[in-house]
Amino acid sequence: MSKHRAGRHARGGAHRAPQHQHRRSAGGRSWRVPLSTTLGALAAGAAIAGATLGAATPLDQDIEQRGAEAAVAPPRLATGARGRRVVSRSADRLATQSAAGAEAGRLQAAARAREAALSRIEDLAGTRAAYLRRNRWVLPFTGYRITATFGDTGSLWSTVHTGVDLAAPTGTVTGAVGAGVITFVGYDGAYGNKVVVTHADGTETWYAHLDTITVAVGQEVAAGQQIGTVGATGNVTGPHLHLEVRPDGQDPVDPVPVLRERGVEL
Repeated sequence: MSKHRAGRHARGGAHRAPQHQHRRSAGGRSWRVPLSTTLGALAAGAAIAGATLGAATPLDQDIEQRGAEAAVAPPRLATGARGRRVVSRSADRLATQSAAGAEAGRLQAAARAREAALSRIEDLAGTRAAYLRRNRWVLPFTGYRITATFGDTGSLWSTVHTGVDLAAPTGTVTGAVGAGVITFVGYDGAYGNKVVVTHADGTETWYAHLDTITVAVGQEVAAGQQIGTVGATGNVTGPHLHLEVRPDGQDPVDPVPVLRERGVEL
């Protein structure tokens, strides 16, 4: 290289080495071979040599190791420009379906609980209705006239009147005001022929001055079922029914409010 050319290279800065390799022929002439071509040939030769010799090179081992890691490594979620995780539409759809399934299950469970509650309410209502049917109170008969009330006093009674008197013709069919069991039947002094019905809550109802008695002790009767007929036995001035109400079988109380509480108006 001449000095002129050397000076020009010096002034222009460092000279970049060309990406070529020089090959010289047998005749003394040379030519340039691209470096990529050279490297490719070397790689091909290495591959052939590896296949021929059957020995893995460090490069081969490194490639195999990276491939194994890639096979077992979990996929990474991509991140957006601000580092936010990017989830695929498929994942969104699966999450939505899972949430919808959970909500549907919750609604179904709530519906089943509501149906069970309604069923229990219906059972309770049916039980209550049956109880009321069994324990409803009714009038002993109709067509009566009240001739004495609870607490009345006078020459007709030794103390005070302990019930209500319902005047009616002799022989009028008389029924129990409520369901119960017959606990007394017979003649009882001033009461004349008397029947006592004991109801489920322990309340007793007394029916006095009867002409006839059609029930026996221990017999169960329903509300309105006949127990006898109106008469004039005992201490009376005419045919009528003397009706008493005794809670828990104790002292008598005014029958009118008790009957009213149970839906019966005298």
